[in-house]
Amino acid sequence: MTKKQPPNSLIHEKSPYLQQHAHNPVDWKPWGPEAFEIARREDKPVLLSIGYSTCHWCHVMERESFEDDEVATALNETFVCIKADREERPDVDAVYMTACQMITGRGGWPLTALLTPDGLPFLAGTYLPPRNRFGTTGLLELTRAIGEHWAGDRAKLLENSDQMRQHLADYYADSAKGGSPLDGNVSALAEQGLSKRYDVRLGGFSEAPKFPTPFNLTFLLGRYAASGDERLLEMVRHTLTRMRLGGLFDHVGFGFHRYSTDERWLVPHFEKMLYDQAGIATACLELHRVSGNAFLAQTAHEIFEYVLRDLAHPEGGFFAAEDADSEGEEGLFYLWKAQELIDILGVDEAGPLSTLFRVETHGNFRDESTKQPTGLNILHLRNPLEGTDGERWEQNRKKLFEVREQRIRPHRDEKILADWNGQMIATLALGASILNEQTYAEAAARAADFVLQKMCDASGNLLHRWVDGEAAAPGTAEDHAFMIQGLLQLHRTTGDSARLEQAVALQTAMDSTFLDQKGGGYFLSQPDALLPVRPKELHDGPAPSANSQALHNLLDLAELTGNKAWRQQAQTLSNAFADNVRNQPGAYTHFLAGMDRLLAIES
Repeated sequence: MTKKQPPNSLIHEKSPYLQQHAHNPVDWKPWGPEAFEIARREDKPVLLSIGYSTCHWCHVMERESFEDDEVATALNETFVCIKADREERPDVDAVYMTACQMITGRGGWPLTALLTPDGLPFLAGTYLPPRNRFGTTGLLELTRAIGEHWAGDRAKLLENSDQMRQHLADYYADSAKGGSPLDGNVSALAEQGLSKRYDVRLGGFSEAPKFPTPFNLTFLLGRYAASGDERLLEMVRHTLTRMRLGGLFDHVGFGFHRYSTDERWLVPHFEKMLYDQAGIATACLELHRVSGNAFLAQTAHEIFEYVLRDLAHPEGGFFAAEDADSEGEEGLFYLWKAQELIDILGVDEAGPLSTLFRVETHGNFRDESTKQPTGLNILHLRNPLEGTDGERWEQNRKKLFEVREQRIRPHRDEKILADWNGQMIATLALGASILNEQTYAEAAARAADFVLQKMCDASGNLLHRWVDGEAAAPGTAEDHAFMIQGLLQLHRTTGDSARLEQAVALQTAMDSTFLDQKGGGYFLSQPDALLPVRPKELHDGPAPSANSQALHNLLDLAELTGNKAWRQQAQTLSNAFADNVRNQPGAYTHFLAGMDRLLAIES
């Protein structure tokens, strides 16, 4: 764009992602009943675009399409255009991502869904180029085609929407199949599945791209504790060590990036998410607890240093994420030229460091499209640094950190999300206990107070997000489940009985608002969420599901209060999903970790 566009309706929103699009020429509306009422009144279909503020491909689609005047004009003429932040409205994202996966067989962000004015999807996809390219339909051509069909012959589109209504209803009705109680054989099958997928050479459980999935690791640690099988412990140790040595870890400023685009954990997708820091730190702490691994204990310390330095709100909560991009380029903030290291550290220090961190003159970071070296390097190691090498690196790291702090930083998403904060509160409290570091418990307590004091509605239910003094967005089952987890771990660490009372109150609110009394399990969304179906999820994705975490919480509540009713409720929850888990045990490892705990109590 050559000049700044006048603002659209998103200018009044607090979400950083929505604010990023507030000056697009697209006439965006925020998710809500008003937008759908406009669509009904004007008899237009809806284009729903879902993303988040630190999403690289969301930025690409904005630059290519949503800032293009021709594309924007076509979108405005054809659709009522709605923008939603997936981190602000995970319930909205859950439903339409499920629809996208049903239609295309895959998902991702940005998510593009075309809906009837009643919110029923009839077409969906992810990133779309602005115009036809390399055999992929462009957004402009798709918009014109949908406009013609909607005006002249919309029967097929409505037929598709009716079919999707039924598919979504069937999918979520089947999300809690029930069944006979689970036994240890199901966890054994999940363990076997992870063992077969395990990358013996490089760690992890998949080919590229590789995601951290720390709950798989904590599940295996639980299996190790029960069986003493050293092979399971080694799988966890090796995977965490390879992650920590690779480019997935920020060696200069600490913290983990989102995932590795290659099988070697070398080239990350550079965004940093709060929940990844919580999950990976937890896995490191649990490994240290059972094996005394000092390297990964230090990694947990380093994650906490990053979070407390760069993601902490002064009043106690934790911000959501940092972007992958800076100055319009992914990863630029984190990459180094070989000559830079010489200029900063001198030849005598830069030479050995470049060897250790595998720095190349032409760069080891390649252009995504041409695959040619860029002259930039991702710092990564073959082995942990020990002794003199470690001390020397720490001195040089601080110098590099100071120089890097002068660069233009990636955007920080300053939403405070109740569920992600709950996970970080639990991890910090666990770290305080295992690492004997009181400051971590204090930070966890401040964050818990922030959420409970600033992010609750009049009825005691949590609100989902806080930004710039405003708490909003209806709370989800995940918000309640993970805040309960955080409060329970704080109680275990500090002995503060008030934290247990707060956890009990939130569990009561969660049961009242989200528990499916008829079908079992917890719905993700509140009843009045303006969605064609009410989602209920068990699958453990980048973070565990609310139902998986609730199983652990109920067992903790039974143990800490002595009230056996909580354990019975845990058994009921386990039974509600028994056949789902039995049919695909590898997809529910955090739930299975809870089920293993339940079986151990009953044996």
